Amino acid sequence: MSSLFIDGQQCPASGGQSIVVHSPVTGEVIGEIARGQAQDIDLAVNAARRALNGRWGQQSATDRGRVLVRIGEAVLRHIDELADIEARDTGKPLTLARKDIEALARYFEFYGGACDKVHGEVIPYLPGYSVNVVREPCGVVGHIIPWNYPAQMLGRTLAPALAMGNTSVLKPAEEACLTSLRFAQIATEAGLPAGVLNIVTGFGREAGAALAAHPGINLMTFTGSPAVGVAIQTATAANHVKCVLELGGKSPQVVFADADLDKAVPVIVGAIIQNAGQTCSAGSRLLIQREVFDQVIERVAARFREIRVGLPSSAPDCGPIITQAQFLRVNQFIQECKDSGLPVLAEGILDDNLPAGGYYVRPTLFGPVPRTHKLAQEEVFGPVLAALPFDDEDDAVALANGTDYGLVCAVWTENGARQHRLAKRLEGGQVFINCYGAGGGVELPFGGVRKSGHGREKGLLALEEFSITKTIVFHHG
Repeated sequence: MSSLFIDGQQCPASGGQSIVVHSPVTGEVIGEIARGQAQDIDLAVNAARRALNGRWGQQSATDRGRVLVRIGEAVLRHIDELADIEARDTGKPLTLARKDIEALARYFEFYGGACDKVHGEVIPYLPGYSVNVVREPCGVVGHIIPWNYPAQMLGRTLAPALAMGNTSVLKPAEEACLTSLRFAQIATEAGLPAGVLNIVTGFGREAGAALAAHPGINLMTFTGSPAVGVAIQTATAANHVKCVLELGGKSPQVVFADADLDKAVPVIVGAIIQNAGQTCSAGSRLLIQREVFDQVIERVAARFREIRVGLPSSAPDCGPIITQAQFLRVNQFIQECKDSGLPVLAEGILDDNLPAGGYYVRPTLFGPVPRTHKLAQEEVFGPVLAALPFDDEDDAVALANGTDYGLVCAVWTENGARQHRLAKRLEGGQVFINCYGAGGGVELPFGGVRKSGHGREKGLLALEEFSITKTIVFHHG
């Protein structure tokens, strides 16, 4: 059974309980993880506080950066091992898992180099005064990360927090903990002091809830559903703790009549089937100008019919859904859409001889989808694409902005003026013009509006989220 990681050491859950881990590939039991609870969170927060007040808190920014860079290098040395763990735990193809481990290393490289680049400012003030503004760590940061990209999410939230001098308590999703636990060992061997990173596995309703409500944390980060995001904010509000939340999306790809379809179509399809559609920023709504709707759909549908769903080891386009609960939810969503009369325009292919107990879903393209339909408004978190027609530029903007979410948008047009107009009018944290996702982009600030959350991760802006300012006023006469 995998143990918790607290104060630089592996340890059992205080209650002695465990959680069974199932393989997404076969549905079979592949192991157990420790079931941490409130008392374990308390131990972890206390360890993080000691580290903050001790060696880690006293290190220079340059030395912190060197530690983070060494961690990134260590991750790359262990890339084969970590990719294998990530693929086994999540069911994603090994090629994708390897890219995720490379991204994990990249986060530590990027923020390791940024540690000593965070500068303060001097404010001109009254005669006889000097005023400095400095950035300091928030303190102990709590992190709750999801199961869809465990390795990437670990790097995205942890690296900037450590870069600013914070210490951390991380609760990974109970469905995918193994990479985080192995990473903690590797980071410690690379020189991360004991207590700087603590990992408590367990159920969200127990360990996660205890972490969000703990009075000893100073900042909380969470990626997941809007409903749980509300619960997290409610818990942290009692202690006046700030949250950085990324809560998913219903992201539009807006295709105008002048779009270069040779470039657009492969990206559009890739943006919904990557990671079997289990991506917060998945391009799950395809908005097409009415005059070319049939033409675009014909090409996208042709691509969909070629999508292959198979074992992770067979390098498929899509692997399995990670959990049984999500597998059932996606299948139910698809069946409800079919039962409501939505036309199925194309479906992907399931490989022969897939394990009967595996969580495999056939990618599905629906359209045209009414604007008020559930599929046009709600996040599926699976390989399901909704196609909707629009008339003109104003209609496209209204349709793109017409959900509760606002995370990522894409515009496909060769009209330069329209590109700039749409970039300003679309509501979301990121807008891509004639591209989508930009390869993940560690350097690109990421976050949403409305029910997609608030705060920004990635890029240099993340360092602001994981720090606080202090204004120092000198009266020297």
